[in-house]
Amino acid sequence: MEASSSPTTRISVSIVVFNSALELLQKTLLSLGDAIAPVVAGGIGAVDITVVDNGSEKGYGCQLRELLRQLREEQGIDVELLSLPLNRGFGAGHNSVISGNPGDFHLILNPDVELAPDALLRAVRRLRSDEGLALLSPFALGRDGRQEFLCKRPPSVFVLCLRAFLPALGRRFFPTHMSRYEMSDVCGTESDVKVPLVSGCFMLARGGDLQSLGGFDERYFLYFEDFDLSLRLGELGSVMYVPEVRIVHHGGYASSKGWRHLGMFMRSGLRYFQQHGWRWI
Repeated sequence: MEASSSPTTRISVSIVVFNSALELLQKTLLSLGDAIAPVVAGGIGAVDITVVDNGSEKGYGCQLRELLRQLREEQGIDVELLSLPLNRGFGAGHNSVISGNPGDFHLILNPDVELAPDALLRAVRRLRSDEGLALLSPFALGRDGRQEFLCKRPPSVFVLCLRAFLPALGRRFFPTHMSRYEMSDVCGTESDVKVPLVSGCFMLARGGDLQSLGGFDERYFLYFEDFDLSLRLGELGSVMYVPEVRIVHHGGYASSKGWRHLGMFMRSGLRYFQQHGWRWI
C-alpha cells in the first residue's frame, strides 16, 4: 500500500514462515492491511511487508505464492516474498530483511498474530514521540481470549523447566514463581511499564538500531533470540510494554509443540544462560 502524498516515515515489517499455517498467515496479513490503512491515510508513512519463507517444502511455497497473489489482487495488500533455500532459524530469517534496507521503524511479526486496526498507528506514534524508547511490546490476548503476558523478567532454570515440561502443575503449585516471571503483577494494568524482556511475536524498534546491533544473534536457532535482542536493545534505550497497542496471538508454548521444539527450547535456554548469566530459582 502506498500513501497518496510523500510519506515522512518508512515502516518495514518482516514475517518469517516455515511451513506455517496459511490460514493464520492470511488472518495476520488481512489484519496488517487494516492496520496499515490509518498509517497511510494519516500521512505518517508508507509500509513495506516482507514474508520470508525459511526453506519450506516446495508445495508449501506454491500455496504461499498463491495466497500472496490473491491478497494483492483482491485486497490490495502488496507483500514481497523472500524465499530462502535453507532454514537457518527464526532470527536469521528476520535478519535477511533487517540487514538489507529496513524502514525507519521495523516490525518483527509472527505469522500467527492479528493486529487491532489501530495497533500499528498507535505503536509508530509512540515510538516517534519518544526518542528514548528502543523497543515496544503490545498488550496481547491469547487464542483462549485471556491476556497473554508477552513481557518477562529474567528467567530462572527452575521456572523454564516448569514452563517446558509441567506448565499446568507450575501454575498450580508455584503460582508466585510463574506470575513473577510473566510480570502479570505489573503488566495486567492499562499503564505503560518498563520491562527487561519481550516476546518476538511483535517487536517494534528503529531500523537503524536493529542494523547497528546486527539484528538477531543467529546462534539461537529458535527460542530466546528475542530475549537476547531485548537485552541488547535495552542498552540503547528503554524497552516498554505499551497496552494501548493491542494484538491477538494464536501461538503456543514449546511444551505444546512436541519433543523437537522442547529440544530446541532447552538448547537455546542453555545458550542464553551461558551468555547472560545463570539464575537457578
